[in-house]
Amino acid sequence: MGTAELSCASLAQLARDPKLSIVAVVTQPDKPKGRDLRLTSSPVKVLAVKLGRPVLQPARARDDVFIGELRELKPDLIVVVAYGQILPQSILDLPPFGCLNVHTSLLPKYRGAAPIQWAIADGEPETGVTIMKMDAGLDTGPVLSVRRTPILPEDDSSRLHDRLALLGAELLAATIPDYVAGRLSPRPQPVAGSTYAAKIKKADGNIDWTRPALQIWNRLRAFTPWPGAFTFCHAEPKPQLLKIWKAEVLGESGPAGKILSADQTGILVGCGVGALRILELQREGGTRLSAEQFLIGRPLKAGENLFHTA
Repeated sequence: MGTAELSCASLAQLARDPKLSIVAVVTQPDKPKGRDLRLTSSPVKVLAVKLGRPVLQPARARDDVFIGELRELKPDLIVVVAYGQILPQSILDLPPFGCLNVHTSLLPKYRGAAPIQWAIADGEPETGVTIMKMDAGLDTGPVLSVRRTPILPEDDSSRLHDRLALLGAELLAATIPDYVAGRLSPRPQPVAGSTYAAKIKKADGNIDWTRPALQIWNRLRAFTPWPGAFTFCHAEPKPQLLKIWKAEVLGESGPAGKILSADQTGILVGCGVGALRILELQREGGTRLSAEQFLIGRPLKAGENLFHTA
């Protein structure tokens, strides 16, 4: 059961295993997208069709007809990766070996919808994947296996997402045989240390220059590519949005949001602590440019302010 791109690596990994038989793939219904609102299949459905696997697309996982279809399939185990719906207890209890979930954090930290982004935003030195047996709670089930990976300076949420998708798929494939054979026993998650990773909102990318430069840089990486880290500069008839793609932290100091210098090396902006040098940016409706290229078409000068809007 999966919907998002994150799920595809696990589906592909399981499909390659000759000891496993995938009786069905469950994903969200096709949804209208684009200007013409054309119905578009989820990444998981596209891959499942390519692999020649049966696809089920219930509007609601709690639908009695769908649950009846699952019972007829008699699965020994259900694997859930970024499916996008809460499963009822009737599904959790249906297969003899229960439902296993691939979660992209080191549980119990970062339960919830956006563990990859918030781990970066909070400046965590590492993250990983956890295979857990699902229960009725939100990512609270007992743990079967864990694999760790460092969060690198060059990681943004897209890059880390892809690495964790592959890591989770590999760990899942290694975990299932030991779990089914009884060589792995689920371990309850610790009571202490749990955190919640809320769903990302567009407003999360709005840069607050009173934050320390390191924190802004972490959030920039966390919210790339969506919603992006963005700020505003004065323009007529209304403030202009600037999306920041790449930056670095420097030790210089200056008033928060004030441009300290702007030249071929970048646009240096004061923060609550330290300063951020913007290296790549994009004006709303424009193209992504180096700071040097950007300044040719839109000069920004020392003393001007970049600011956060409500």
